[in-house]
Amino acid sequence: MHDEFFEHDEGPPYVDPDSINPNALPHALRNLELFGSDAYLSMQATNLAVVDTFAMKLESQLLSSYVTKGGSVIAEATFLLAQSQMWIFAAYEALRTWRQRAKQVLRLADNGGFALKIADLRKDVGFQHHGRLMLADQYERISQEPSLLDKVRDDLRRVHIPFARMEMVRVSLAKHEVSGKPNALAYAPGYGRINRWCGALDFELSNGPCIFGTVSRRDVADEIRAIPHGEVPSEQDLASFDEAMKGPPPTFEQQ
Repeated sequence: MHDEFFEHDEGPPYVDPDSINPNALPHALRNLELFGSDAYLSMQATNLAVVDTFAMKLESQLLSSYVTKGGSVIAEATFLLAQSQMWIFAAYEALRTWRQRAKQVLRLADNGGFALKIADLRKDVGFQHHGRLMLADQYERISQEPSLLDKVRDDLRRVHIPFARMEMVRVSLAKHEVSGKPNALAYAPGYGRINRWCGALDFELSNGPCIFGTVSRRDVADEIRAIPHGEVPSEQDLASFDEAMKGPPPTFEQQ
């Protein structure tokens, strides 16, 4: 690889894919309360890890080809773009489903609704519905161990920032809109530039005239892997982050 790709003293900001434990990503997701005890969400974590390993190889190959061939990598980049978008969509849905479940658990705890919800999930629906019964078991375990609610709250805070970044790029890619602003068109949705460090495709994160930087499929995967190791952000930290992500107020012409 050309020396220009490592011209900074701090070295490359991405770990070599060969040194990444393929179990790190599913382990991080299964460490979330309510995720690992759900067989079907756990299956999604495995699928994400399998495709993540495949995609990192594609990203490394694209970077190598780009350095060697210059701009003659359209076919490789197009295939990686398709894989990257589909992976982001899948990762988003897995975490969206988990967040929905986690928030529902907190609501049930607040309103004392565990008993009724568990009874509803266990009622006879005419056949063995494993998904309903598994969810009932999860709710029952948490209702009997209230300390687990603190773990749910902490996990939601840990996931908040990486999920918000993923959601912003996902809405741009899938809906061609700015996240949280249905009437605002995204800037160049689906356009990605080759990251010179790892070969992943960088998508711009922007909200009107405000550009927050870029995020790639590799960034999303790395942020998921890091979830169990980061500190739990405070509510003030998350509120500041959310406010910053709103971007500047719209001008008269944008309204």
